[in-house]
Amino acid sequence: MPQSFARLACHIVFSTKGRAALITEAIQKGLYAYLGGIARNLKVPLIERGGTANHVHLLVEMARDVSVADVVRDMKANSTRWLRESDPMHGNFAWQSGYAAFAVSHSNVEVVAEYIRHQEEHHRTRTFEEEYVAFLQRHGLSFDDRYMWD
Repeated sequence: MPQSFARLACHIVFSTKGRAALITEAIQKGLYAYLGGIARNLKVPLIERGGTANHVHLLVEMARDVSVADVVRDMKANSTRWLRESDPMHGNFAWQSGYAAFAVSHSNVEVVAEYIRHQEEHHRTRTFEEEYVAFLQRHGLSFDDRYMWD
């Protein structure tokens, strides 16, 4: 019987709604752990995670039978529900409606993981919006500023 193989690393980036600083130090560790659990349940192991108070970067190993859109939808919906239910203080937590996802070659997985691990340092000199636009441009993606932010 023939086998199917896939090795698809994906760098996913999304922010909180309105880029509000909702990911406090108090919830960051639990949120990242919860996102890792969602990834395991979806069979897309989380290689690395990071971010700041207003966004996350997730590096995952995609399964061959799941779409990026489904992974992002489930991660956002389930983590939002968990945060809102676990503490009434987070009742207004929400993610932006969009996201960005980039293929990562096997030879660059560690480079991207290292970048994700050092998000706090990167954002001392560059805003999330500047970083996001730079990623889109670097990957040759066209966008319209009028529809990019919510």
